Amino acid sequence: MRGLGTVALCACAGLPALAQAAEPARTVFGTLPDGRTVEEVTLTNGKGVTARILSWGALLRTLEVPDRTGKAADVVLGYSDLASYLNKGSYFGVSVGRYANRIRAGRFTLDGQTYALATNDGPNALHGGSAGFDKRLWTITAVKGGAAPSVTLRYVSPDGEEGYPGTLTATATYTLEASDTLSVTYEATTDKPTIVNLTNHSFFNLAGEGSGRSILNNVLTIPAARFTPVDATLIPTGEHLPVAGTPFDFRTPTVIGARIRDGRDVQIVRGRGYDHNWVVTDAPTAEPHLVARVEDPDSGRVLDVSSNQPGVQFYAGNFLNATVVGKSGLAYRQSDALALEPELFPDTPNQPAFGSARLDPGKTYRNVITYRFSTSPAHRTHK
Repeated sequence: MRGLGTVALCACAGLPALAQAAEPARTVFGTLPDGRTVEEVTLTNGKGVTARILSWGALLRTLEVPDRTGKAADVVLGYSDLASYLNKGSYFGVSVGRYANRIRAGRFTLDGQTYALATNDGPNALHGGSAGFDKRLWTITAVKGGAAPSVTLRYVSPDGEEGYPGTLTATATYTLEASDTLSVTYEATTDKPTIVNLTNHSFFNLAGEGSGRSILNNVLTIPAARFTPVDATLIPTGEHLPVAGTPFDFRTPTVIGARIRDGRDVQIVRGRGYDHNWVVTDAPTAEPHLVARVEDPDSGRVLDVSSNQPGVQFYAGNFLNATVVGKSGLAYRQSDALALEPELFPDTPNQPAFGSARLDPGKTYRNVITYRFSTSPAHRTHK
């Protein structure tokens, strides 16, 4: 559920070259109750890929990508109006921070001082608190055209906001390159020691968010031999358990629905399915590495997710309950989409064996996430 990131999209192989990238379009999406304007920036690469980014939550509202026949569809969940983002939430497409994922009991200690955070997920803190970065208006600092149109957004989180120490300056840059790569790069600096863990929380349905299909027939690969089991409140126990012989083994391509209801595994019961962190590497790496691959056999769309972060939270939309209606007019239900969130491990500030989430003055936090799209030529059989 977390991480600073770069997002990459490769359009389907074999499609004819279309027009050159259009200049970014910057429009008003809505107005906040206090009168501030929320803008939307549209990036188009001229090859069938279009992304729309809102300044509210620095979120990815739509992402249109071609299928194996060249027909484009919006593959991320979201809303058509600002009021829904303000009142219904659900983290659709948002940038989450200051600390993505969960922190036990909403407390951590840094340099001998204990900090108390908002507990907005049962007894724990989740995704930065009650008013995290996903519920803030970011400032658009640059919109660039040309062969690689982009938008850069910035949010300055004051010292003490949601209980976190230090004034943190975070940026998110979305770039849609001529090579069919959409990147969102998160960076952050601070004026005193703090903790940081940012990620993008897009919910993907590769058949299209308006298709009415679930993700249970999608085929998932996660190249990780270990995962972090959780307690009854979804906080990691501190262990790194092997995935071998469990429903968490996605080292080879596996249909998501094959084991998602295996009640013999207590971890499946606690997460109501998959809502867990996989250990892809032990620490952040210099260059992005593959953290997950998803294939939708019906549309042929394939999504490769890469990042320089060590963990990836795979969330199968277990808590979607048909109480919100999306852009296409459909009520989003359980397993209507999945999130793959490259990030530091959950509760790292309270788990010394997990590494460090610390950011000091003079240092820059950076997380690179890459979403790369391609297509499969035909329906394939997986276990």
